[in-house]
Amino acid sequence: MFTVGILTVSDKGAVGKREDASGLLLHQLVDQLPGKVAVYQVVPDEKEMIRNQLLSFCDRWNVDLVLTTGGTGVSPRDVTPDATQEVIDRLVPGMGEIMRIEGYRKNPRSIISRGIAGIRKKTLIVNLPGSPRAVRENFEILLPALSHAIEKMKGEEGECGTP
Repeated sequence: MFTVGILTVSDKGAVGKREDASGLLLHQLVDQLPGKVAVYQVVPDEKEMIRNQLLSFCDRWNVDLVLTTGGTGVSPRDVTPDATQEVIDRLVPGMGEIMRIEGYRKNPRSIISRGIAGIRKKTLIVNLPGSPRAVRENFEILLPALSHAIEKMKGEEGECGTP
C-alpha cells in the first residue's frame, strides 16, 4: 500500500469559494493504485505556499506519491510546475509528455498544460490539471506506470521492460 499526498492548488478553493471537486476525485482514484491518502491540503496559487506544502508532504510526511491538481496552465497565477521544479531532485519527463500527448487527442488545449513529474528523495510528485475531467483522464493515463515507478523509486528489484 502506497501513501499519497493530495495538494489542490486553487485560489477560490483555499478560501472556500469553490468546492474542491478535483481533490475529492483524487481521493477516490487513489484506491486504484493501491494507495491510501495520508495527507490532503488546499492552498492558493502562491508559489512559496505550494513549495512549502510539497516539502512537507515529502520530507515530513514521507509519502510515496504526491498528486497535485491545479495551477498547471499558462495564466500568470499558474505556478504549480514552477514550485515543483524547485523541490524535485530529478525530472520524470515522460509523465508530463504522455499526459499532453494523450490529452491532445481529446482536447487540443491540453498542450498548454505545463504539468511536470519528478522525484524528491523517494517521493514521486505529479502535477495534474485542475478540472475533474482532466484529473480523471490523466490519472488513467498514468495508472499503468505509477505503481511500478514508486516501487523502483523505493529500490525494489525487478524488470522494467515488460508490463
